Amino acid sequence: MELFNKLFGNLLAFVYHCFDRIVIHGYLSALSRPEQVVYFFRQVLGVPVVSKEILSQRTADYQGWVEAFARNHHTPIAWAEKGVRKEDHVLAWQRRMAKNNAYGVYFIFKSMEQGPTFRISMPKYPTKDPHYRILAHQRSRFTHFYFYIRDEVLGPMVMRVASFFPFQTTYYLNGHSFIEQELNRAQIGFRKNDNAFLAVDDVAALQAAADRLSPEIIRKRLDYWTLILGPKFSAKERKQLNLSRFYAISQIEYCRNFIFKRNFPIHKLFERSCELGLWRLTANKIAEIFGTRLHRRHRGKLATVIDQIEHGHHVFRAYFKSAFLKQYEKFSTFLRNELCSNNLTDFGLKKGLDHLDAVRQTFQAITDRFAGFQAQWLNVHVDFPLLQRIALPITIGSVRYPGIKIHDTRVIRLCEVLLHGGTHVGGWTANQIHQAVLTTFHLSDKGYGLNQLRYDLRKLRGHGLIERDGSRYAYRLTLKGVQVALLFLFFHKRLCGPLANSRFHHQPDAKHRPHSQLEAAYHRADKAINQIVGLLAAA
Repeated sequence: MELFNKLFGNLLAFVYHCFDRIVIHGYLSALSRPEQVVYFFRQVLGVPVVSKEILSQRTADYQGWVEAFARNHHTPIAWAEKGVRKEDHVLAWQRRMAKNNAYGVYFIFKSMEQGPTFRISMPKYPTKDPHYRILAHQRSRFTHFYFYIRDEVLGPMVMRVASFFPFQTTYYLNGHSFIEQELNRAQIGFRKNDNAFLAVDDVAALQAAADRLSPEIIRKRLDYWTLILGPKFSAKERKQLNLSRFYAISQIEYCRNFIFKRNFPIHKLFERSCELGLWRLTANKIAEIFGTRLHRRHRGKLATVIDQIEHGHHVFRAYFKSAFLKQYEKFSTFLRNELCSNNLTDFGLKKGLDHLDAVRQTFQAITDRFAGFQAQWLNVHVDFPLLQRIALPITIGSVRYPGIKIHDTRVIRLCEVLLHGGTHVGGWTANQIHQAVLTTFHLSDKGYGLNQLRYDLRKLRGHGLIERDGSRYAYRLTLKGVQVALLFLFFHKRLCGPLANSRFHHQPDAKHRPHSQLEAAYHRADKAINQIVGLLAAA
């Protein structure tokens, strides 16, 4: 992270990190198991037989209460339409609440969705108790209510309530909304667009507000809205049962935002980070970033991809088990590294809301390592003395290894194949490398034989660019080899490729020099490139 700030400190306006999206499940711990539901109806309410009609009556009562609440508070309520994004539909009501500086529920959606319920069935054989029924967990489709709320502490949030026993609730929070409320309360000026702060008067206050989001604050607000909007229980029912809710983190996103002073470097920086990530972010490197090690029983995804999401931006993703790191540019103003997890057990963390601080520390360390690795990859320069040293033959003991030329086509192909070594954690055998080279570049065995490959591998190993995997005849790039391979490929793809194209399509004519600053600059650049090529050829 320090290297990242050192490289781009003059371009960065400020950097902040915070929780972005948090999805929390709320469980009624006293009514989560079938035997607890039976005890509630038979012992607390005095209902002799727990039937489907009894459970449906509680559902009907709650649905009727929600309809009455919407009428009494003049709150719009509607069924969610297929293909319509809920957040976009309610945006007008949310803006009206913000304009009036009002807090509360501003919209209610009804939706038919799958959720946890109980199945009631008769026992197969007669029992001593004629009222005995079998209750078991199941998932079925029933009505869920989405309450869109503007909270005075957490800002805009969504509370989803299942209308059937055990009345599971889900809460959708956004850390940027909490920070916005904190800055408004402290009267600190800022400029915010969607879920990102683009400018702020006090950067330290921004980060301090992000760090203040605690389990105690979240639980207090969730308990309040659950009491107001959740299913109703009488004083007698609450007295005989501990109807408190247990809150567990279902999904969480932690982001690190790099806000730039100017727009021009962001896209190029992101573009090159994607290229380097696809080459450099191998399986071992992904595991190192996530703070674990690879083993044969690894489950889940382990890959790097570039996706294009619905609003047209490309997103670089590095998957690890049920989590992934993603990087993308937004508003041409900031670059975001975001860690998303759907299962905190992948990191050895507990899901309870009380462990939110441990999640923050772990995710902050992972995003730190990711930013540090990216800065290390981006800090690659053309080292001409290195190219000269590699081009010279070396002698180790009694063995003489020939030099490696930057214009050697066979070495360039081999470097490009070896850079994509993420699919072979234990290294590549010579046969595997040979087949990969032939397949990638559409060569024949006569065009590039196995003995020629072994000769090239011997050169690379002699110069310390590849190493064997223990005692096995399997090879992988060393750290020095990765740097050299990247240098070779970038030199040919970024420099030689465009130069060759311009050479064949437009070559400067020394006799024809129009009075143009652009043409003069082009002639100077062509002369400088010719000097570089001459030096490389001499090496």
